[in-house]
Amino acid sequence: MNKTIRRTAVVCLLMVLALLVRVTWVQAYQGKALADNERNRRTLIDRYAHPLGDIVVAGSPVTGSAKTSVSDDLKYKRTYTDGELYAAVTGYSSQAYRSTQLEGIYADVLDGTDPRLKNPLDALTGEHAAPGSVLTTIDPAVQKAGFDALGGKKGAAVAIDPSTGKILGMVSTPSYDPSAISGTTDGDAWNRLTSDPDKPMVNRALRQPLPPGSTFKLVVAAAALEDGLYGSVDTRTQSPDPFTLPGTSKVLKNENASAPCENATIRTALQYSCNNVFAKMAADLGEDKVRATAAKLGFNDTEQDVPVRAAESVYPSGMDDAQTALTGIGQFEVTATPLQMAMVSSALAHDGILESPHMVSEVVDAKGDTLTSYEDEPSRRIVSSSTAEQLRSAMVTVVDEGTGSNARIDGAEVGGKTGTAQHGVNNSLTPYAWFTSYAKDSSTGKEVAVAVLVEDSGAARSEVSGNGLAAPIAKRMMEAALR
Repeated sequence: MNKTIRRTAVVCLLMVLALLVRVTWVQAYQGKALADNERNRRTLIDRYAHPLGDIVVAGSPVTGSAKTSVSDDLKYKRTYTDGELYAAVTGYSSQAYRSTQLEGIYADVLDGTDPRLKNPLDALTGEHAAPGSVLTTIDPAVQKAGFDALGGKKGAAVAIDPSTGKILGMVSTPSYDPSAISGTTDGDAWNRLTSDPDKPMVNRALRQPLPPGSTFKLVVAAAALEDGLYGSVDTRTQSPDPFTLPGTSKVLKNENASAPCENATIRTALQYSCNNVFAKMAADLGEDKVRATAAKLGFNDTEQDVPVRAAESVYPSGMDDAQTALTGIGQFEVTATPLQMAMVSSALAHDGILESPHMVSEVVDAKGDTLTSYEDEPSRRIVSSSTAEQLRSAMVTVVDEGTGSNARIDGAEVGGKTGTAQHGVNNSLTPYAWFTSYAKDSSTGKEVAVAVLVEDSGAARSEVSGNGLAAPIAKRMMEAALR
């Protein structure tokens, strides 16, 4: 009998020990995972038990918090000022559908749970810490200029200060008001937004890479000058017109049949957007050299964070000579986001140096003390000062005398490159209209780089062009930045 009791006692003791080990494991090691689990109602209640901190534009919050129903255990919900205007910047914070973009990245700062917000007394008492705020680099005038100019068009635009990398404007249209989905009873609004074929909740500025068309010719030109394939933008190239894609019988045509594209200089080829010149140039350089320059500018970067992560802009590999030639005009499998093409112009405007693009300047606590600063983000040289200077000069020619005339600004130096990107089976769909550019005001020292994509304007195919649709939008954003 005693032996049976001892065995039973040992088994019970082992079971207790196992239970203690399990409880310790859950509390010590799985606590955070459980707390962060989207099915944990307690976490959700805690997050919305107090007003959230704010996302700030030019010193003014563009977010807020409002009390919900007295019977609701989620006491506060997120509100937005000019929600449609800033949705591409803020993202949304929803009691039902989680959080995205800045709202998601800085959720622990905005809801007061970031450990850096707690003082020693808070840590001991468990008192809720006052939330912090996220200070953005967005210039409200630039943001509104881009949003208004895009209007009802489907597209996106990004404006960057080349000297600092600060993102001054990030617009995606059509947009949506995050306030419409911030509560727990917004299922109808959510379903409308997520089923809308125009995809208003997609941030086209960051998350939808598309063929960049002729704007990519700037990257090819930079690669050719850096490689020494041509000595300057005014050296005549060896570019037959018409140009037959290598190893094929397919003839690549120029949009303007009467343009002086045969053996044109890089300057003239950018001015008239000569396909033959840049297709031949890419084939002569080879995919590896073009890809190397593209990569320096940000292509093929899977971790481009601003701090919202951008989709990868792609320069492909494993191509034959004909496919490589097509990449020279921004076709085949080349894709880019508006952010990426703004980075191209930004690097050229800043003497060949790319400052890391970012749309948050600081994250601060309730007292305004800095928790994280993005003011001194790293920079890197992309091309030589000489290459950047020459390409700026050629881009100015594009605006002053070529296909980018709609971007001219009185009293400012403006350079740009248009693009019209074909897509669809046998190029059957309406082309995308692109424009990437920079502007400088020598009297004030202000400068800006802008890229605009008009995915669909509703215009007839024959009326789609980078100069006609995208350049006027870039002009309005550049004017706002230079004021």
